[in-house]
Amino acid sequence: MTRQEEEKWADIKDHIEAHHADDVRDMSESFGELTITVRRASILKIIGFLRDDPICKFNQLIDLCGVDYPARARRFDVVYHFLSMAHNTRIRVKCTTDEDAPVMSIVSLFPNADWYERETFDMYGIVFDQHPDLRRILTDYGFEGYPLRKDFPLTGFVEVRYDQERKEVVYEPVTLQQEYRSFDFLSPWEGAKYILPGDEKSEAPK
Repeated sequence: MTRQEEEKWADIKDHIEAHHADDVRDMSESFGELTITVRRASILKIIGFLRDDPICKFNQLIDLCGVDYPARARRFDVVYHFLSMAHNTRIRVKCTTDEDAPVMSIVSLFPNADWYERETFDMYGIVFDQHPDLRRILTDYGFEGYPLRKDFPLTGFVEVRYDQERKEVVYEPVTLQQEYRSFDFLSPWEGAKYILPGDEKSEAPK
């Protein structure tokens, strides 16, 4: 990070702390970007400040996603990425939540958050309060579970196929055609019960 970038981030950090010290839990810099972790209840207020404040001007939502840490009491991070065209720089905002506590929707501030929040709900089960249409967006109707949670099985619970006789899509429990293979990590030569000419092992020196 250049000295100019350090001074720029120092000014923005000081500015955020001056206005929202009670709402910000942590701030850190890495790879030329600032990451701030905020209280869940303050997420709408902080993001509105970052968008509208003339010093910040982070007025483009680039991405919104979830991250799962099952070992934590608040297992989910909700991560927002914003771009400031005025400063030609990005900022990352995070808050933590669990399976039950909703996070306030930011669709009122950034309309493009609509589908991002629906995807995060669909994949992780994170609920966004006051979202205008919070329903699944990638999985099918009637899908159970949240595929990007770490405790969701890789095979899923059901598989979908089209039944030619019934002329409809049917859901069936996942059936594996073969058991998982176990490997002994031997090479083909070491695992063979015969010795090819020229492949005889010499005795180890005593």
